[in-house]
Amino acid sequence: MDLLEPIIKPYAWGSREALARLTGRHVPSAGPEAELWMGEHPSGPARLVRDGRTRTLREVVSGDPVRELGPECVDRFGGRLPFLLKVIAADQPLSIQVHPDRQQARAAYGAQTANGGEGPYSDDWPKPELLCALSPFEVLAGFRDQGEAAALLKSLGVDRLRPVIELLVGGGDDNGSDDNGSDDNGSDDNGSDDNGSGVPLTEALRTLLQWPAHDRDALVGEVVRACTRLSDDPGPHAAACAAVTRMARHHPGDLGLVASLLMRHQVLRPGSALYMPAGGLHAYVQGVGVEIMAASDNVLRAGLTTKEVNVPELLRVTDPAARVPVIGPSAVVGPSRTDVYLCPAEEFALYRTEPTSTPLPLVPQAGPRIVLCEEGAARLRVEGGETVTLDRGDCCFLPDSDRGVTVEGSGTLFIAGTGLTTHRPDTDVTRAPAHAQRSTHAATAMPPTPTGANRT
Repeated sequence: MDLLEPIIKPYAWGSREALARLTGRHVPSAGPEAELWMGEHPSGPARLVRDGRTRTLREVVSGDPVRELGPECVDRFGGRLPFLLKVIAADQPLSIQVHPDRQQARAAYGAQTANGGEGPYSDDWPKPELLCALSPFEVLAGFRDQGEAAALLKSLGVDRLRPVIELLVGGGDDNGSDDNGSDDNGSDDNGSDDNGSGVPLTEALRTLLQWPAHDRDALVGEVVRACTRLSDDPGPHAAACAAVTRMARHHPGDLGLVASLLMRHQVLRPGSALYMPAGGLHAYVQGVGVEIMAASDNVLRAGLTTKEVNVPELLRVTDPAARVPVIGPSAVVGPSRTDVYLCPAEEFALYRTEPTSTPLPLVPQAGPRIVLCEEGAARLRVEGGETVTLDRGDCCFLPDSDRGVTVEGSGTLFIAGTGLTTHRPDTDVTRAPAHAQRSTHAATAMPPTPTGANRT
C-alpha cells in the first residue's frame, strides 16, 4: 500500500473552497481548484514514495504491471491503469461534450495518426464516466423527450427558433404539444428512449450549433432574455431556464446556451451517480462529486467552453437515443457496509464503504485499487501486517499483490477498481439493496452488461 500525493488541476471553472476544505488546507485557496486527480494518467500522475524514492504512480505501474495491476487487468487493458479517480469541484459550468465508444475511438485515432496526427482524438480509448454527487450536483444529461423539447422552445416565444421547433414537431413524436413534464431530479430514465431514431433531435442540435454567424448574437440574446423571464415563473422548466441565465454570465453569446435547452436538466442528490455512456451528450453545471472514468482524453465539445469546439465530429458521435441514467448504490455481498455503483463500463467500478471499529475485508479484494477517504478516518491493513492510515482527503494505492486487506474506522471511503469483477458472468457482486435503509438516496441500479460488449 502506498499513500498517494494527488494532483490538483487549477482550471478556471473550479472552486476555491471545496478541494481545499477536503484536503485540510487554507480556505479559500489562492486560485480556482477544479479537479483532484488520483491515478497514473500522463497529464497528471499522482506521486508516491516506494523504497525510499519519490516516484509517479505511472512509473511504478510500468515497472511491474503484473504485480501492480494483476494478470487479468494486464491481459484486458495492457500495462496501464485503466481508470482515473477524481474529485471534481465545479463553481462554473463545463462544456457540452460527448465521448466516443471503443470502436469509434480506435478507428478515428487510427485515421488521424495515419493523416499526420492532428485532430481531436488524443488516444484510441473510450472514455465512459461516472459521477457520484457529494453535494447537490446540477447537470445537463442526455436529450429531452422530443415533444418536451419542442414545448420548451415554444414557451420562450422566440420567433427565430421556429425552424428548430418545426424540426421537432415534424419528427412524429407527439406533435410538440404543450408538455407539462418537469425537469428530472433523480430518475434513471433520461427521456430519450421514446424518440425512435432521434433524427429530429440530432437535426435540431445541428441547426442550433451551425446557426448563421451573422445572426448568432441576436438568437442567443433573445433566448437568454426569455429564459430569464421564465426562470421566475412556476412553470415546469423554470430550473432549466435559470441554469441558462446563470451559464450566460460565464459564456455570453455562446450557442451552447441555446443547445442546452434540448438537454435534460437534473440535480443529482448526494449519494446518487450519473453514468455517461458513449454518445451521451452531457455537461456539468455546478457541484462537487467523485468522478471515475476510463483513462482517456477523448472529449468532443460543442459549446460552453474556451477550448476547441468540433461540431461536425460531435454530431457524428452523438447518439440521441443514448441513456444517461442516474444510478443508485447496490449493496455488495459480504459483512462490510459496502455499495457499488453498477454500470456497463469494464474499465472501472466505483465502491463506497462505511468502515466500522471491527476490521472487515475491503471490497474489492483484488486488482489495482485507489482508496479515497472522503469523510472521517480509517486504517487499512494488508495480510501480514503493513498498515496505512487515511484521514479526510487522503488517498492510497493498493496493487493487485496486496491481498487480504481489511479496513476499520469511521466515515466514508470511496474505492476505485476495475469493472472486470462486476462484469464477470459467474460472479454475484450484489444482493438486494439491504443497505438502502441507511442510504436515503438509493435509486434503481443498471444491470451489468456482459464482458466484451461495445462500451464507451
